[in-house]
Amino acid sequence: MSSSNLFKATVNEYLEGLPQPVQSKLYEAPATCLAIFRLLTPMAKFYIMTMLFNDRPVALRDLDRWCKPHAKKLQFDSLKRLTSLHLIEEDRGGNHIRLNPTFRQNFRNCLTGSQQSNAFGNLCTTTDKHRVDISFLDNFASSKWETILHFMVGTEATATPTTSVLSLLKSGGLMEGPGNSPQNLKITNTGFQFLLQDVNAQIWTLLLQYLNLTQELHMDPVDVLNFIFVLGSLELGKSYLVSSLSATQVSMLADLRDYGLVYQRTDSSGRFYPTRLATTLTSDSAALKTPSMAIEQALGASDGGEEQQIDTPTGNQGTVIIETNFKLYAYTNSPLEIAILNLFVHLKSRFTNMVCGQITRESIRSALYNGITADQIIKFLETHAHPQMKLLAKEKLDKKIEFDTSHNINTAGGAPQSKVSGEGNVAQHKLEILPPTVVDQIKLWQLELDRIQTFDGYLFKDFSNQQEFDTLSNYASEVGVLVWSDKIKKKFFVTAEGMTQVAEFANRKFQRNRQ
Repeated sequence: MSSSNLFKATVNEYLEGLPQPVQSKLYEAPATCLAIFRLLTPMAKFYIMTMLFNDRPVALRDLDRWCKPHAKKLQFDSLKRLTSLHLIEEDRGGNHIRLNPTFRQNFRNCLTGSQQSNAFGNLCTTTDKHRVDISFLDNFASSKWETILHFMVGTEATATPTTSVLSLLKSGGLMEGPGNSPQNLKITNTGFQFLLQDVNAQIWTLLLQYLNLTQELHMDPVDVLNFIFVLGSLELGKSYLVSSLSATQVSMLADLRDYGLVYQRTDSSGRFYPTRLATTLTSDSAALKTPSMAIEQALGASDGGEEQQIDTPTGNQGTVIIETNFKLYAYTNSPLEIAILNLFVHLKSRFTNMVCGQITRESIRSALYNGITADQIIKFLETHAHPQMKLLAKEKLDKKIEFDTSHNINTAGGAPQSKVSGEGNVAQHKLEILPPTVVDQIKLWQLELDRIQTFDGYLFKDFSNQQEFDTLSNYASEVGVLVWSDKIKKKFFVTAEGMTQVAEFANRKFQRNRQ
């Protein structure tokens, strides 16, 4: 799972765990409705938009017609998430569903522009005599955020974050140590994992911990959440009135300044500016361009300029080059990035603008013992890969696609349907930015430590006939909850989350057959 999807799933899990009255109160704010919609999966968004302007309830039997048969797992996950968030409600008979009326009305207003004028904050109409532009806000946000990350990795001669940030790092399990002295705090396994996430995921990790402390801080969690979601909908570079905020939200400004989410010139200033860290809270956009990222981009431009900027899933300009012999070169002088690389790379040489190292079994094992997974390491290397690596990967992918398409056409004798078959095979190819040998070996090194895997779930057995077993096990496989099955012994094992879904399907299916 990508970091982008990871942080969205984590936020959704938090929202799903809230009591229903709290969820209903959240939906009274149009900005919150928009933010929650952005965090949903594509299929969940499809269901919302299909029912949004339809006041009539939708029959459950019609839902299967809205998606293809192979998408049953996506359908199940989407409906389960919408139900947990109480965005959809069933009627008394359990045969129809409809959107939560409060959410429908406020989300409608949000999309049609009918919401209250202050639903997305009150813009300051007067000009700020102290010039604050987007570049200034980006520098402020990156400085605040990199101070936190530098402190976690133990970079020497760096500023110490504020007391509130330190307490949040400790209570969130990212750092540990006796007392509250900064010198006593050491990074934890969870903290190592935190460092390899993208900035959005990191911010939400701290914000969710902040939300967990709202009761101790005597703050209204609905008010706190609404303000966080409003920040995600504000315009970067614009200032907003503090006077339009509630007392809880005003008290949050000091903490959000420490995280770099908002800029306020003084504690008593009547205006505040959201930074890029705040305005991208519910989007897939890069949260900010830190100083180290700016260096990466400059180096990437000097190696080929705009002609080498290609459209790849990774987005940002990177610095890391990896060879098939596991040697790594990183064109960076950022202490933060070097410290993060040192978590899983055996660094050997350091120059003015480059470090050299080797990915070894021992360096990867050290990272694995610290709680970092192979997928996190691979994702980090892909994200920070040099533009030349991305360019070569795209060229290889284009050649594979061209070869497979022409091969299928020639094999079929030039028949029109062969082209469609070729495109089907093309879809199976992926962009391989890193050398496959390196990716496979990192995963194998992790498998050396993960020889046994355990799963929590339920065993289905004692079926009356083979058809009954096949029907249920095939359904469990379709919805993606099947872990293991044995056709001869007529037994299969499903995840704990999927047990209810399979049991309900069995009751409906076999009860109908008996009738």
